[in-house]
Amino acid sequence: MAQQQNQSSSRGFAAMDEKQQRAIASMGGKAAHQKGTAHEFSSEEARAAGRKGGAAVSQNREHMAAIGRKGGAAVSQNRSHMAQIGRKGGEARGDGSNNPQNEPEREDEQRERSSSHEQHANAGQQSH
Repeated sequence: MAQQQNQSSSRGFAAMDEKQQRAIASMGGKAAHQKGTAHEFSSEEARAAGRKGGAAVSQNREHMAAIGRKGGAAVSQNRSHMAQIGRKGGEARGDGSNNPQNEPEREDEQRERSSSHEQHANAGQQSH
């Protein structure tokens, strides 16, 4: 009795490299447009698709955290921008003497601030 192998065939569209797949898909798209059967999204359809995709991506907290870290790292590389932010913060707080804003944040304030992200996400879901 012959054993069946679980290996996929090295033929067909899926076996092609990405560049070849894109070239073939592009030809199909051009042909559909010439024939008049291609679907073109209206502004409202595009908005709806964007909202759906954004909602799906934002559910992945690990992915969103990685995006935030990457953005924070990129912004913090711009020294002049960071200096400007620091100056604005210093101007808003004054010289710092006897200023309660310079006191460390209380634990309950930290907890309240961290839960605002979840509240924001829940509010966004309710509006759709």
